[in-house]
This record gives sequence, structure tokens and C-alpha cells, in this order.
Amino acid sequence: MSGAAESRITRAFGLLTDVRNTLATLGLVTGEGTGSVVLSDRRAMARPLFELHDVPVESGDGFGPRAAALPLLPERLLTLGLKLPGEWTESGAGRRAEKLFTVRVDVWGEGAVLLALATCADAWLTLDLRERPQPEVAAENAPRLATALKRISELTGAETDPGDPTRHARPTAEGFGDLLAEGAEYDDSWGTFEVPGRWKRLMALVPGSAEGQDYESSTEHPVRYARVRRGGRVLGFLWASVGDAAAGYEPRNAAGDAAFAAGVPWLLRLRSLRARGFGAPEALEELLGDREDGPEGSAVEATASEAASLDALEELSGRF
Repeated sequence: MSGAAESRITRAFGLLTDVRNTLATLGLVTGEGTGSVVLSDRRAMARPLFELHDVPVESGDGFGPRAAALPLLPERLLTLGLKLPGEWTESGAGRRAEKLFTVRVDVWGEGAVLLALATCADAWLTLDLRERPQPEVAAENAPRLATALKRISELTGAETDPGDPTRHARPTAEGFGDLLAEGAEYDDSWGTFEVPGRWKRLMALVPGSAEGQDYESSTEHPVRYARVRRGGRVLGFLWASVGDAAAGYEPRNAAGDAAFAAGVPWLLRLRSLRARGFGAPEALEELLGDREDGPEGSAVEATASEAASLDALEELSGRF
């Protein structure tokens, strides 16, 4: 590998570190996060030449050295990424997400380097993802994001390209536009798009066919629910309708990928209980206080709470 390619890779790691440190200085990032490395031939992007994912940055397990040793030739693309945990505030109280920001640096074999920053929370928006006004939340958090973007622009010597508008928000060089003034594209895009998409992603992880084996996935009745935890961390909510044959699991958005993985064994347990003739409320009752085998397994809390509707629980899982 040429000295120029080595220099670009070194610069890419420097950019990742600088962005993470900038966000941490402002209190937006609260940990080292996990790193990933992907080397691809741009003529066959679907078949990477090398992949390394979800390596704890502080572990020293080869995130940096492995990437630095990869041959960055013309027609190749090296992508370095970070998933960063962080915090925002609501009414002065801290709220944490295990993946609040992602940082990606693309290094082209021909010489170009591209830095991309994405956020996985709505704390910067004057309307949340269900289009409910939250100007106070935005006022608490958006200025720090604006400061971070300004500092990142200064350290890179490049202007911020805010990217394309989405159905939720209009990115700007300073953060996001004021949706209270601009309006949103859909009245309830979170409920219309995100909840079904989340359910589809979750069920894709569950082995076997769900046809005729699972409880109903929606209900108009109130629901009882119990938190699913791993250690002190809430990953999601196991629930059952109080009035019909509906039951399931709602992943907690802020817990990221772990929330979806944690739901799989509990959905399989529900499927087994249904096959044994348990009604939905009885199935939830059967699982209260239960836990997976092994020290890394999740557990269902021993007592259940009640939500006025499944919509209310979905809202809790998306905001809590």
C-alpha cells in the first residue's frame, strides 16, 4: 500500500476520533462506542473483501490495526464507522441511547475522503417522531448539536452538507429546521411507517413460520406489559391484551439492536404458550419474573403495568 493511502487511512481514523471527542466535549456522547471496518471493491459492493463489525473501541481487538493493514487500491472503498452512545435532556433530566450518533468515514482508493454524521434521536426537533410539539426539548438540545456541527466543520475545513429532507425533518447546516413553522409531511408518520417497519424487522429475526402460530400482533383493547431487562438496562416490553388474543414484544428504540435481539426468545416462548392453549393474558402471567438461561440473558420483571392501548405502549417504547 502506498504512503498516500496510509496517510488517508490515518486521517480517517483521526476524523473519527475528532468527531467523537467533539460530541463528548459537549456532553452528547458518553462512551467510546463500537467500531466497524468494511473494505469493498466498488464493482462488487454486495460482496465485501473484508468486514469487521461492532468491535468495542476501547478493547484494542484490532479495529485500528486491521484497517490500517488493508490494501487500499484504486476501485476500492474503505468504510470506517463508529456507533456512539450518548445523552440528551428533557426538562433537565438525562435520557440515554446506546446508539445516539453514528459516524462514518469513506476512503476511496483514488484519494477522496468523506465524513458523514447521523443522529438516531429526535431531541433536536420541535416535533417528535409522532409529530407532537416538543419545542422545550429542542430548545434544550438543538444548540449543542449546532455547536457540534460548527466545530466539526471547522476541524475538517469543509462546509456541512445537511443532506436531503425526510418525512420527519429538514436537515440544515446548523441541525434541523423548525417543524412547528414548516409542518410535517405526514400527520403521523411514526405510527404509519416506523411501527410496522420495526415489527417487520423484529419478526425477520424469529426463526420458523409465524403463520397461525403467534398471538395477534395488534389490539384495540388496553394492554398489560412488563419490562424486559438485561442487568439494569430496559430492552423492551412484553405485552398482552386484556380483551382479546393479542400479545407480543415491543423493542425499546433507545436500546438499539440489542432490543430486537432480546425479543426473539420471548416471542418464541409466547408462541410455545399459545400452542399449549394459553390465552394471551395467561401467557404474559406465565412469563412474569422469568429469565433466559445464562448470565447474558434477559429477564421479564415480576409485575405487570397497564397501558390504555397498544399505541400508548408503542409510544412509550419509542420515547422511553
